[in-house]
Amino acid sequence: MNVIRGLYVIIDPQQTRGRDPIEVARLALAGGARIIQWRDKTHDKGEQLPNAQAVRDLCRETGALFFVNDHVDLALAISADGAHLGQKDLPLPLVRPWLPEGFLIGVSCNTVEEARRAEREGADYVAVGAVFPTTGKDVTRAASPERLREVKAAVRVPVVAIGGIDEGNVGEVVAAGADAVAVISAVCLADDVEAAARRLSSRFPG
Repeated sequence: MNVIRGLYVIIDPQQTRGRDPIEVARLALAGGARIIQWRDKTHDKGEQLPNAQAVRDLCRETGALFFVNDHVDLALAISADGAHLGQKDLPLPLVRPWLPEGFLIGVSCNTVEEARRAEREGADYVAVGAVFPTTGKDVTRAASPERLREVKAAVRVPVVAIGGIDEGNVGEVVAAGADAVAVISAVCLADDVEAAARRLSSRFPG
């Protein structure tokens, strides 16, 4: 069974329009998000801990998966379901021996070659982006729906589309084969977080 499927919401405390990130996560889950990632680029890990734990608890209550961006040690400390690694984070083969059985790892990729390498090294899913232009990250390499389609054809693990995805273009990435779509702005900056999440999650019925 593919547990990496549906709406994947990245909670960044700097991108909630000043709203409580825990409440934003709660509303995203109420709207049907199946995966939440905690991503905080500005605070030390000790400062992130209470909020990350609170969001983890919400995910447990709703049966959603909870990932931590970059920080495998933080993910392990709070018993997250997994962690997400970028190309400049610790290499997966170095990290994997530390991890308990069942701990999931996602890896950001931009090319077919990167995706294949991540799969060989034991990634549980690959994230392809930025599929569309985005302001969510300071440094983002461009991809496209066609690149997403190429990666989907090249690997067996689930493929998550990320970067500039919203209600207007989500159909393109679903048609290109995305198992899940990862978003920040389309949900976390929406006037009505729950309604925005519900509209996007409805693109993955069942």
